[in-house]
Amino acid sequence: MLTFQGPQAVSVYAMRVLASGLKMYAKTGFTPNRAYTPTKMLRRASEYTGVRYKRGQYLQAADDLITLAQQTAASLPDGNSIT
Repeated sequence: MLTFQGPQAVSVYAMRVLASGLKMYAKTGFTPNRAYTPTKMLRRASEYTGVRYKRGQYLQAADDLITLAQQTAASLPDGNSIT
């Protein structure tokens, strides 16, 4: 069973889910849900990474999010863990 303890661990999960949605849109043209448009996904990715993405940079945003999620997960203290 996978658990996310602490706000940083939850943000790691959110980044991974967002990256997955961006990849899905880039490959198939389908959005994860009706409310999460491609523009909103890129805007949210920009909030996490600090990089402004233009239309069409879905895979770049996903790769940046995965890298950031891995770095954040590696730096989590014991109280904020992903198990």
